[in-house]
Amino acid sequence: MTLELGQKAEIARTYSEQDMRDFALLSGDLGNVPTDVPGPLVGGLFSYLLGVELPGRGTNYLKQSLEFLVPAPVGQELTASVTITRLRPEKHLVDLETVCEAADGTRICQGRALVYVEDVGKE
Repeated sequence: MTLELGQKAEIARTYSEQDMRDFALLSGDLGNVPTDVPGPLVGGLFSYLLGVELPGRGTNYLKQSLEFLVPAPVGQELTASVTITRLRPEKHLVDLETVCEAADGTRICQGRALVYVEDVGKE
């Protein structure tokens, strides 16, 4: 795959009440079932996109920052996206903007990711 500035990938996911109970079970805190989608589940959407979609297989995380703006609602479709903002082929680096929005367009979180990709290509 040739990487280009502005290239984007996205995924949509709805987390259910059962997903929140399962999260509480996995975290070992059954007395604290989340009423909003926890940050790690939102962050997992970005992990999927970076490792599977864009840049994809062979991507190595170097840095990621996320700023959570509002709680992510349970039962509402969330759309996470990653967009290439900078390519540094001489260093094998790709900078990406990360955004998650609710179905109504409300921005849930925003941030940046820096990944190492062996074959970045040319700017």
